Amino acid sequence: MSNLTHVELLWLKKRIENYIRFGKVAANTTIDRSRRVVTFAPGSIFAFVRWTANDFGTVASRIDILRAVAAGERCATVAYVRPGADILLTAIGWPNVERVLKIIDAVEAIDIDPADASPDYWRHAHSRLAAREAPRPYTRQRHEAWLLRRRIEP
Repeated sequence: MSNLTHVELLWLKKRIENYIRFGKVAANTTIDRSRRVVTFAPGSIFAFVRWTANDFGTVASRIDILRAVAAGERCATVAYVRPGADILLTAIGWPNVERVLKIIDAVEAIDIDPADASPDYWRHAHSRLAAREAPRPYTRQRHEAWLLRRRIEP
């Protein structure tokens, strides 16, 4: 089993669009004009957006913020993600996806790469959104605390 997480990205004009909103891609492989596979190292955090439409408009939209896992580590199955990932946040339906995109934009607005933000923050945001509450903002102080904690944890 590989130590990498592979995500298949698909783009069919006005029908299907799977893309990475943020994350540090370790490798990028083009399969054909409409498909490619991006690879993430274990521990990498990334946002995977999926959108599907038909002749009448949007059928489904979804965003998952995931953490790539190492070989043998427990993980959840996620469509288009092999072997799977640790799910930090999931939002289904355009209004919910839009809220998550705004949260990501707010993290970027304070000059922090969302891929470097604390996994606990993404879990917090998921819980608050599921309860139809606004998540607390991610701050520089919270980020500094995360960086310090990461340094001392094994």
